[in-house]
Amino acid sequence: MSSPFADPVAVASYAAETPRKVPGLADLHRMATLLLAEQAPGDARILVVGAGGGLELAAMAKARPAWHFTGVDPSPAMLDLARRAVLPFTDRVDLVAGTVDQAPPGPFDGATCLLVLHFLDRSERLRTLQAIRRRLKPGARIVVAHHAPPDDDPGRWMARSAAFGDHGSSDPAKAEATGKMMTERLPLIAPDAEEALLRKAGFLDVALFYAALSFRGWFATAGMEASTEAAERSAEDRLGSTAHSIPGG
Repeated sequence: MSSPFADPVAVASYAAETPRKVPGLADLHRMATLLLAEQAPGDARILVVGAGGGLELAAMAKARPAWHFTGVDPSPAMLDLARRAVLPFTDRVDLVAGTVDQAPPGPFDGATCLLVLHFLDRSERLRTLQAIRRRLKPGARIVVAHHAPPDDDPGRWMARSAAFGDHGSSDPAKAEATGKMMTERLPLIAPDAEEALLRKAGFLDVALFYAALSFRGWFATAGMEASTEAAERSAEDRLGSTAHSIPGG
């Protein structure tokens, strides 16, 4: 599906609306920071996928003054929001326009992908997770969180989230209609399938840490395959560079 963040209204309201719509968003950011810190060094380099808006960037940068961050997002307007959000931390935050494919190769000490993956279909979701894993050091943590309704009636859970975001609206018909629209527009995946995708992408020790209405969050550890693939790509890059530097006969 197309990103809602091409809509100027959605962009303008993001900073105010998202904490209202996502239960415990500030605590989600705190938990993500804590989980990353369990594995990351004191001067960690963290990759933030879907960094537009800058809410998690600002929260983590404030909590961990020695960490450095690379944030990627395909929406120029959302990156502008992020730049404003991280003004106090600009010496430690690099913002890149694009998807994870445009992110530096790393290796990073941890990564987050919050409120992003529910916009991607299953194949693109897997490809994105694999691209993140390739950029992580073996043993580094990833933290993800997004809509992942917990049973075979996703519309009901999305309606509950819609009602919550509308300050517990007493209009069930409105919440039901919004939930139905979201269910039709988002390529939602059940929680067990989400965990399977993380494992297929090369992550280990997948664990649920956050559950709030239709939202779920997991953390996992990058497997050793990441280092092997990175080494192979590095070797290929060196060979290519050497070949180009050899003078002609």
